Amino acid sequence: MNIRFLFAAVLLFAISCTQYDYDVIIENGTIYDGTNSPGFISTIAINDGRIVLIGDVDPEKKARTVIDATGKAVSPGFINMLSWGAEGLMRDGRSMSDIKQGVTLELFGEGTSPGPLNDEALAVRRARDTERGLPTNWRTLGGFLQALEDRGVSTNVGSFVGASTIRRYVLGEENVAPTPEQLHEMRELVREAMLEGAMGLGSALIYTPGVFATTDELVALSEIVAEYNGMYTSHIRSEGDRFEEAIDELIEIARRSGVSAHIHHLKAAGEYNWHKLDNVIEMVENAQAEGLDITSSMYNYTAAATSFTAMMPPWSREGGNQAWFERLRDPETRAKIAHEIRTVTGDFENFYIMAGTPENIVTVGFRNPDLRHYTGRTLASIAEERGTDPVETAIDLILEDESIIGTVYFLMSEENVKRQMALPWMTFGSDSGSMAAEGAALERNPHPRAYGNFARLLGKYVRDEQVIPLEEAIHKLTGMAAENIGISERGFLKEGYFADVVIFDPATIQDHATFENPHQYATGVEHVFVNGVQVVENGEHTGATPGKFVRGPGANTDEPIALN
Repeated sequence: MNIRFLFAAVLLFAISCTQYDYDVIIENGTIYDGTNSPGFISTIAINDGRIVLIGDVDPEKKARTVIDATGKAVSPGFINMLSWGAEGLMRDGRSMSDIKQGVTLELFGEGTSPGPLNDEALAVRRARDTERGLPTNWRTLGGFLQALEDRGVSTNVGSFVGASTIRRYVLGEENVAPTPEQLHEMRELVREAMLEGAMGLGSALIYTPGVFATTDELVALSEIVAEYNGMYTSHIRSEGDRFEEAIDELIEIARRSGVSAHIHHLKAAGEYNWHKLDNVIEMVENAQAEGLDITSSMYNYTAAATSFTAMMPPWSREGGNQAWFERLRDPETRAKIAHEIRTVTGDFENFYIMAGTPENIVTVGFRNPDLRHYTGRTLASIAEERGTDPVETAIDLILEDESIIGTVYFLMSEENVKRQMALPWMTFGSDSGSMAAEGAALERNPHPRAYGNFARLLGKYVRDEQVIPLEEAIHKLTGMAAENIGISERGFLKEGYFADVVIFDPATIQDHATFENPHQYATGVEHVFVNGVQVVENGEHTGATPGKFVRGPGANTDEPIALN
């Protein structure tokens, strides 16, 4: 027998017989445990997916993997309070742009959620997903999240149930009020979602059909959420002209229903509205002093991203996209829509007016290959090239693309971004998908927050501009976020907790994505563990998909998820 082969076989046998006390030891790192306490140098041991020891490790104990984190920060995994990654992660579970920033939990459900689906919506979704080779065996929100875990996802996942999704299930796209019987059905759908593990209810009140929901309807749904200690989250009815009134509505919903309430991506949109942030902060803190649980999240940029629908009067969108396209094709109705887009009416949240100029409106991407050369261009430059008015240009593009067309709007001030970041009740969400910088994704120019939101906080705003201390930023990204949504055993580095752990270099962590070139990964995050499994090693994805469906505080964990 070849002596070299024999030696290798003996060595392999010896290694396989080694008894390990821990799966992972992370030593010499500066631990920020998520509590807002200063960092301290210590060692963390991980076994069977959980943190089993923080402190001195017996030198006789052995681990399969040992990481020397000298000079690095060791923190809980970051929680993305607002992710649009649900559909993308079903296609590609690696969550590349977020995991490379240290995100270990993605939360979906601003207004819409992957379930529940009525028979009509289910048929449309199954036809689409079958064509894409994706799973088709779910119709509820819990069913989707379980299917995502079963398919394989690198981050943990959770979701709010969408108020618009509930409305569509019962009422469709129409501007109608539910009957008492229909409202009861809507409440029971919310209850079902809460029992399956929804974090709460999410509304988006500038988009159809959410814009048609009254305060009373939202209170009635939130009452069910409150029974299960969930949260009401909202893209509020206005972030601009009626900013204060929209905050009033959110506070009223919290007060009347008894639910904790959360403002998604807090902002004062439109230069002439920037001053309103002062009053809004006072309103929220007065409500907190009253005993209401009001919190918020934000992304760390001065531009928002949505679509051309954010310019449109809500009545034009009633009935869904095809009805909208037909209205835009009718010359008389089109003229009425164009007039309302150009006019300050106060009747709806008009991003065209709030942007101030079409130079501040940038296209993200197009379905029609013939239009893709406009990707990343300002509406002003496209209108000039085509020789048409900017509003007419936007309508033409919608009809030529037969889509809502993703769009970036520059609306906020840098001073307000920094003020919000320092608020004691602020957490963070990307308001974007999580994607890989490859393939079809490169045909679109997403908002750079998809690749940089969390690294930008820790690099630009914590290290470079010292807006808030590192331990406070980590607390907001981890422990505070976990406590706000009411989940246990995550968000902190504590013995017995799930081992969602990030190791990053505070001196080098940096976002690189720009509006001109967004498909650039952040750097500085060296290692990421999700449920004790290493997903990022030396800055590179390992291919592991250990993510779990993280259920909300009201979940009935004794009942299995019924996919259908």
